Amino acid sequence: MRPTSLSALVIAGLAAAAAGWLLLSSFYARMPRLPWLPIIVLATLAIAEAVLAQNTSARIERKPGAPRVDPLAVARYAVLAKASSLAGAIFAGFSAGLLAWLALEPTKAATDDVPAAIGGVVASLALVGAGLWLERSCRVPDEPDRKDGDDSGRRAGHP
Repeated sequence: MRPTSLSALVIAGLAAAAAGWLLLSSFYARMPRLPWLPIIVLATLAIAEAVLAQNTSARIERKPGAPRVDPLAVARYAVLAKASSLAGAIFAGFSAGLLAWLALEPTKAATDDVPAAIGGVVASLALVGAGLWLERSCRVPDEPDRKDGDDSGRRAGHP
């Protein structure tokens, strides 16, 4: 599996920002206020993934007191990390598109929705960061450099 491409995240975010702008400009008069529940969910996921990233990193690096790591669990964490960083980028872009449109709209209703849009951007970017951190934590560490003639790190039968 390849590391998440930052350019793919940026493109997804920009496309979602355009979609958010277009949807809001077309349907804002018929929409209720922006909800806070998705923001709470995204923030909770970001916190959970950050804790998981720290725990996974400690386990992979075999820090004292950390239990052994389950390779299948790490593979699942890596998939979760890639999916959540992409989802976070899409939500961040969408929220940024909403925020940009709301900032230019001179109505009281738009002004009242600005905090929710800002919260959406912040929570989504936190999820992107936590997802990338978790993905980074799932990488297998490089072998430490061996001194010339030191075969202690080699397995039997392998050069």
